Amino acid sequence: MTKESAREKTGTIYSILLIISFGHFLNDMIQSVIPSVYPILRDEYNLTFLQIGIITFVVQMTSSIMQPVVGAYTDRHPHPYSLTAGMMFTLVGILLLSVASSFGLILLAVATVGIGSAVFHPESSRIAQSAAGDKKGLGQSIFQVGGNGGTALGPLLAAIIILPFGQKSISWFSIAALVAIAALFYVGRWYKSALRSATKKPVVSPAVKKLSPKRIRQALFILCVLTFSKYFYMASMTSYFTFFLIDKFGVDVRQSQLCLFAFLAAVAAGTLIGGAIGDRYGRKLVIWWSIFGAAPFALALPYVNLTMTIILAIVIGLVISSAFSAILVYATELKPGKVGMIAGLFFGLNFGLGGIASVFFGWLADRTSIEFIFQLSTLLPLLGIVTGLLPDIEQRKCNSSAP
Repeated sequence: MTKESAREKTGTIYSILLIISFGHFLNDMIQSVIPSVYPILRDEYNLTFLQIGIITFVVQMTSSIMQPVVGAYTDRHPHPYSLTAGMMFTLVGILLLSVASSFGLILLAVATVGIGSAVFHPESSRIAQSAAGDKKGLGQSIFQVGGNGGTALGPLLAAIIILPFGQKSISWFSIAALVAIAALFYVGRWYKSALRSATKKPVVSPAVKKLSPKRIRQALFILCVLTFSKYFYMASMTSYFTFFLIDKFGVDVRQSQLCLFAFLAAVAAGTLIGGAIGDRYGRKLVIWWSIFGAAPFALALPYVNLTMTIILAIVIGLVISSAFSAILVYATELKPGKVGMIAGLFFGLNFGLGGIASVFFGWLADRTSIEFIFQLSTLLPLLGIVTGLLPDIEQRKCNSSAP
């Protein structure tokens, strides 16, 4: 047990990372069913694009508001089995969505799913960092790629299961929630044991010690701006890419879902690559390359043919997705010992900004066109230029690890 405890503090426990990544995969797969069934809900209940945006707003804002609060609380009072509790909320929400017969019940269902995500993400992110040891970027990416993989698979499963059989078939995803509850209960047992032996105080890097509290707040604000640019753009893709393809190129719903799957699969792959690169070459470099580097491809997307649109969407997904793990680990290095609060803040920003963007783009699409919102949203990755204002907190680490 002593040898195991030492390993938990210094090494990378891949078994726990893989299990919690699997739980994240199932959680986000279930959650991604919501935007995937928008075409069905729109036709069944005569919803406007604004109402579709409101559905996304409710699930993501519910999660966004609660996550920093949950994270700050669990920083002081960790609850090993909170992941299981969060997944139970998700289970209830997805079952309710399968039988919801009005716009109000749909909002209640997705709000319940949002509460589940709010409980799940901050503590699971902390467990991922705990199990990652010294490879925090890789650990966070393994955790995050599970969520991205689930998000990518959701539209594909929706095309196979829900589109042919209708709204009630959403209840089949409750099986995934039950599997996740069992897996996360196992993780909770490991984390309960790890908490007993965790006595080490958080390590503050020399570069961060030199930063004033004001400079740290400025750096966190810049990271929030970068998160804004990434997730406002991502919201236009995840919520409206299918409608863009249907409207501009005349593809059917199933084909549009497959194209969305290709984009989200590229997002999953880019997330894993970005974490490993960040551990080796620095988080700031990854943030530069990820957000600002996606701008040329994003700017071209609304003006090309169908084949090039799909190719560019895959490239954009691969490039822009590598930023989040780097942003999150960079932020936790600025505020060591506050992993839950920081994870809650940035996961909350992820969901909240996505929700606000969905409502905004839905409102704008009702007044202009789907094609116009894609022409507008492609400007967002240009905000990646503010990465240059971040302090170089990893410079000494990179120099010391060079061969």
